[in-house]
Amino acid sequence: MIGGLTDSLNLVSKLTPKRVINASKILSSYHFSRWRGTSAIQGLPMSIAIEPTTSCNLRCPECPSGLRSFTRPTGMLSEVLFRNVIDQLAPTLNYLTFYFQGEPYLHPHFLAFVKYATDKNIYTATSTNAHFLNDEVARSTIDSSLDRLIISIDGTTQNTYESYRRGGHLQKVKEGTQRILYWKKKMKSRTPHVVFQFLVVGPNEHQIPEVYKLAASMGVDQVVLKTAQIYDFKNGSGLIPKQEKYSRYQKNADGLYTLKNKLENNCWKMWHSCVITWDGKVVPCCFDKDAQHAMGDLTKNSFSEIWNGWAYRKFRDTLLRARSEIEICKNCTEGTTVWA
Repeated sequence: MIGGLTDSLNLVSKLTPKRVINASKILSSYHFSRWRGTSAIQGLPMSIAIEPTTSCNLRCPECPSGLRSFTRPTGMLSEVLFRNVIDQLAPTLNYLTFYFQGEPYLHPHFLAFVKYATDKNIYTATSTNAHFLNDEVARSTIDSSLDRLIISIDGTTQNTYESYRRGGHLQKVKEGTQRILYWKKKMKSRTPHVVFQFLVVGPNEHQIPEVYKLAASMGVDQVVLKTAQIYDFKNGSGLIPKQEKYSRYQKNADGLYTLKNKLENNCWKMWHSCVITWDGKVVPCCFDKDAQHAMGDLTKNSFSEIWNGWAYRKFRDTLLRARSEIEICKNCTEGTTVWA
């Protein structure tokens, strides 16, 4: 998930002997588990995502935050919980994403969290709709030493942009990006690596060439084209792109749509990463948006107890035996992001 030589070198610079040894343990236990068909785990995750908040200002049609459709509560990550998690994982953790659901910049202490993690030499990234990047916040973002800033820009005209980012304003996204880039240059900072993420859907696929031009004209470091997850995809959707290479789904002879990639009985993510919700639930991956497969609660147990616990072992065993039985895996499309 890294683009650009400077950004890649920055990530590598975070490695320590402990983190390298931990990564080796995780990799070897993953391959050993696949070989024997039952789970074994050594080490702790190399990468985690933590959720600052489930709150969001937009109403995107395929997002639980936007649809306000969660069954789990909406709230804000506490400083005590965050520091506790980072203190437990910092020696072995290399990559920290401040995002799951919601808009991270709505959390009043978000950038303080970033600074706490970067001070522990952890690579930090976040994803934002860029509506809250005023001058003060943009400068504070640079001060926090955030390593990667992913900005969602799903159209190059307002009409196209708001067809998915409902309630959003493209001009605010552009202005927020400009402020980040201004302060990055002004403060002579190498970070953050600024990414335009373009979620390719039917209404905007014709603007793919234009987003590259816009990024180049503004000085954005990288463009990422991301395929869209459609919840009810079998009968088709206006959000599914006509250009199949940008779609997670394919249309069959019977007129119904299916997932393009095969659900093999393995998943590297279950060994090297996880997601932590704002209230401390550990869930297996970002496809479990409603935290239906909580492996444990960090307000009650240590991370190590949960990571090595019975619930996680059972989940990994099921995945190795019959991944298609796990509901959140049925719409999983690992490997369908186009990096450019």
